[in-house]
Amino acid sequence: MILYEYPLNERIRTYLRLEQLFRRLAELVPRSHALDHHYAIQTIFEIMDVASRADMKSDVLKDIDRQKQQLNSYRGNPAIAEQVLDGVIAQLDDCFTQLNQLVGKTGQSLTENDWLMSIRSRIGIPGGTCEFDLPAYFDWQHHSTEQRQADLQRWAEPLAPLAESIVLLLKMLRDSGSPQKVVAPAGQFQQNLPQGRSFQLLRLRIDPSQGLIPEISGNRLLLSVRLMRKGDDDRLHLAQEDATFELTLCA
Repeated sequence: MILYEYPLNERIRTYLRLEQLFRRLAELVPRSHALDHHYAIQTIFEIMDVASRADMKSDVLKDIDRQKQQLNSYRGNPAIAEQVLDGVIAQLDDCFTQLNQLVGKTGQSLTENDWLMSIRSRIGIPGGTCEFDLPAYFDWQHHSTEQRQADLQRWAEPLAPLAESIVLLLKMLRDSGSPQKVVAPAGQFQQNLPQGRSFQLLRLRIDPSQGLIPEISGNRLLLSVRLMRKGDDDRLHLAQEDATFELTLCA
């Protein structure tokens, strides 16, 4: 099954983008080739760009606090395992503390590294990191794999509190949903969302053997899914047959 996720507000959209970037960074750093480490540095810069919003850190801290308050309200419920509850709350507390201790915006300490910032200023230019533009960076790419990895881990360290917080918040959000199988007649599906409940994330799983690609749109009142198929002209066309997929709404 292929999983597609669609955010229903801008905050979750940003969280998902950051999660993807953190996953990419975690994939690239352990590799040995200098080219992989070039893209790891680029990913660090992308994380800094996405997380540079003035209210980013505040939003995450508020979400952590909100989740903690909600979990504390479950205390005394016989259906809830207190030990598990305490463990999750401890994780939230740890994330809150680590993130709150960071000074300024995420990655702000990296902006004081002139060497990194010289790369950042040119990495968005096509071919802008050639050896004649950045000889010191070219030299770094010829360092040992172990040294490059140590540098990358050191540069990624200030980003870790945000990464851990985002991963935990998204896990809790995903766990809040219950999957249901739905049918899209002639490739189209619409559903009104109940008022009074704020859904934040849509998750859609579909069997790849159907050869269908979901185009998802939605807001707090309505969601819509159009199942498309790639044609011989390399364009997407609406499927004509009925199709099934698994839908999960997370609040």
